[in-house]
Amino acid sequence: MEFTAEQISALINGQVDGNPQAIVRDVSKIEEGRPETLTFLANPKYESYIYTTEASVVIVNKNFKPEKAIKSTLIRVEDAYRALAMLLQMYQESMPKKTGIEQPSFIDKTAQLGDFVYVGAFSYIGEKVSIGNNVQIYPQVYIGDGVSIGDNSIIYPGAKIYKGCKIGSKCIIHSGAVVGSDGFGFAPGADGQFEKIPQVGIVVLEDHVEVGANTTIDRATMGSTIIRKGTKLDNLIQIAHNVEIGENSVLAAQTGIAGSTKIGKNVMFGGQVGIAGHLTIANGVKLAAQTGVSKSIIKEGSVQMGSPAFDAMLYNKAYVVFRKLPELKAKIDQLEKK
Repeated sequence: MEFTAEQISALINGQVDGNPQAIVRDVSKIEEGRPETLTFLANPKYESYIYTTEASVVIVNKNFKPEKAIKSTLIRVEDAYRALAMLLQMYQESMPKKTGIEQPSFIDKTAQLGDFVYVGAFSYIGEKVSIGNNVQIYPQVYIGDGVSIGDNSIIYPGAKIYKGCKIGSKCIIHSGAVVGSDGFGFAPGADGQFEKIPQVGIVVLEDHVEVGANTTIDRATMGSTIIRKGTKLDNLIQIAHNVEIGENSVLAAQTGIAGSTKIGKNVMFGGQVGIAGHLTIANGVKLAAQTGVSKSIIKEGSVQMGSPAFDAMLYNKAYVVFRKLPELKAKIDQLEKK
């Protein structure tokens, strides 16, 4: 495929600074830019490469002011990172998609499949499953009885969706993910043994939800575990039974959320965040990596870190003191001796 800088600029509502007829045939990283490729600059840490890159066209933010000459053609936009994401999405959507049912696979006679569906080999689709239009189901996927999947969703190889769960439109479930496994519910008996509590609820993923590879989302004991629309879950995340995560939230890898916790919308969690059960996390909360939350966070938009979690600014001040503790102890020891 071949585009000019002018054509690309029109797609992303940008402004060309340089040669509007510069040719693009591929994409590249800015530090490895090659002629006739497109790249971008969004993070100031990479600015030095824009003066040496061989890429023909670079997408930059409108407010970017070069410190010296640049040989590449620039396309100025409001948000370079978002503009590149938009272009890559257009490119991906333009690629041909598989359709049809590969063999061997099993599709129950009561299942309903929409138009232009792809079912990969060795997949299993159970009783009374409902699958929308343009859904892509890759090989070795398991879809249990009564599952529904909305239009344009993608289920990658080896994903498992247990019975009764509901998947919205334009969802993406990556390889190895398990949606709807039993919640961790056991009742201790007088004899010291644990009696399993049947988990009879389901999992609901609303539209535009993405679930990373090997992430697990447990079905509710009763009712639903719910991931609201637009939320993105990274790889290796554990969501326990009856959890609810608000819309347009982003959770990084190895986050774990215990049962019945309610999380607001637009939250951002770093990697390895741990949240205890039966808590409430307000809208817009940001948690740094490895934060441990043991009580509810009710202030919207708060930023916390540490374990147990507290205000990030206070944490940083406390950390300055913490690092000096050996020195302070030595001084105290000296004073005690005197």
